[in-house]
Amino acid sequence: MNLSQTKAIISGGASGLGYACAEHIINNGGQVTLIDINQQAGEQALESLNTKLATFFKADVSSETQIQQACEASRKFSDGINVAINCAGVLAGGRVLGREEPMPLAHFNSAIQVNLVGSFNLSKAAANLMQHNDADEDGQRGVIINTASVAAFEGQIGQAAYSASKGGIVGMTLPMARELTRFGIRVMTIAPGVFLTPMVAGLSDDIKAALGASVPFPSRLGEPSEFARMAEHIIENTYLNGSTIRLDGAVRLEPK
Repeated sequence: MNLSQTKAIISGGASGLGYACAEHIINNGGQVTLIDINQQAGEQALESLNTKLATFFKADVSSETQIQQACEASRKFSDGINVAINCAGVLAGGRVLGREEPMPLAHFNSAIQVNLVGSFNLSKAAANLMQHNDADEDGQRGVIINTASVAAFEGQIGQAAYSASKGGIVGMTLPMARELTRFGIRVMTIAPGVFLTPMVAGLSDDIKAALGASVPFPSRLGEPSEFARMAEHIIENTYLNGSTIRLDGAVRLEPK
């Protein structure tokens, strides 16, 4: 499958890594449905893309009903879905034992619901539609790309909730890929390092410079376009399946 044949649904598609993937797919002739919980950001993203190859659907990734509706809207817009990219996520930082009280369970659960449950929710809804696609010469009917994080492997102090949610994504990649082989659907995960996303862009220049300097090589923040090109490679290389690819400039997070 190449990008011109892509009919993608992308969560967190209104900004950051998701938007970069959408822009890259569209620039190469594919179609995209953006999902985001932020209506204004979604409308602004569509305006920036300025194309008939994209549409937007407001949805909460943790809502089974809303994601099913979003996938159905995407299927109608593009006449099918063959790629799902999970980029919706929250940081949910905080210590297990804070200065005033232990971490509220609701705070921990919010990271799990958006990052992990949300990724599972879109994956299974999209796969349910992909299974009916015509197969290509390899028997392939679709591709699911999840977004984890290097924090899944080296979580820092204050990242217990975030790391647990991203570690869960890594953990479900292989069993999901194995299960979906009979439908010709591949499942891959990208674990990005320190990228210039909207969450990082809001930090001071000094902090951003320090984050970039912590990366061995190239010693800078990752660009969303580099994440999008990795997603492109996964879409086009049918032999990639059931694995997590670190995209991190060889960074390994320190304890804090």
